[in-house]
Amino acid sequence: MQSLSSAPELVEGSLPVFVFPTELVFYADEQSSHKQVLTLYNPYEFALKFKVLCTAPNKYAVVDATGAVKPQCCVDIVIRHRDVRACHYGVIDKFRLQVSEQSHRKALGCKEVMATLLPSASQESSSPRPQEEERKMKERLTESTFFEQASFQPESRMVSGGPSALTILLGVVCVIVLMLPTLGELESVVPVYLHLSVNKKLVAAYVLGLLTMVILRT
Repeated sequence: MQSLSSAPELVEGSLPVFVFPTELVFYADEQSSHKQVLTLYNPYEFALKFKVLCTAPNKYAVVDATGAVKPQCCVDIVIRHRDVRACHYGVIDKFRLQVSEQSHRKALGCKEVMATLLPSASQESSSPRPQEEERKMKERLTESTFFEQASFQPESRMVSGGPSALTILLGVVCVIVLMLPTLGELESVVPVYLHLSVNKKLVAAYVLGLLTMVILRT
């Protein structure tokens, strides 16, 4: 049996791509169906790069639209429908998963997955589409134009923009406290009621140290 240990001999576009499921169906009245997962399998003995294209990229949010799959592994690609409106009911969009060998730019293979938004699951079961109509619709979509799908990063992956204004303000207050005269100092132009005890300055120094650690971690 011929080994699949190397990719250079493969002709562009000839590599079989294994994706499940092969069709995505979103239901407007089911919030849980608005988020679906495509699983890309790599049964080969070499790593693959992948890229997700779409005929309507603005309607979907795709987490990690580009990436890599290790040999004999798989990756999950999360796709969320973010434009659930009645005007999109029944419209068939298409995703194209394009794979290439890591050291080459040419596409070794691709797989297309249809995506449809329906009002509800019950409506689909009560009025199934005839096979002939479905076949013609797929033929009309054969020459679809695909666009690169931008990667969507969930909020949990957002990088902090830096320390908050409150943290900075507390730090400034602590510095001012440490600069004020200590009780007992006679030669000072600062009013006596602004002279602070040693204990208060120790507290300010301790808080300033904690704030410094917080700022350095952000």
